[in-house]
Amino acid sequence: MKLLNSYTLEIKKSKFIAFYYEIISLKEVDFILSNLKKEHRKARHIPYSYKIGSVIKKSDDKEPSGTAGLPIYNLIEINKLDNCLIAIVRYFGGIKLGSGGLLRAYAKATKEVIKKD
Repeated sequence: MKLLNSYTLEIKKSKFIAFYYEIISLKEVDFILSNLKKEHRKARHIPYSYKIGSVIKKSDDKEPSGTAGLPIYNLIEINKLDNCLIAIVRYFGGIKLGSGGLLRAYAKATKEVIKKD
């Protein structure tokens, strides 16, 4: 496993910290996610999506359905990525963004974290 990039986005006092990993196994996914949860104990949500060949999973991690895991996964597909995990740590800033705002925030953080230099 290898951290390829990270990116932080702030919207209405909420902080979205995106992490883009190269992975080869589900064990690595579990390891990374448990470490992110330990490291960011005060984060409200850590939605993610990964793809390892034909194995795909996406999670909204208690965000409204379809506002986090799906936009992350869609960008993995659009960019033809494989063997990757994108997890986004969200610290809630006290201002609700609404479903559209959340979807845009997760999509933007994902777009930025997978950008090639």
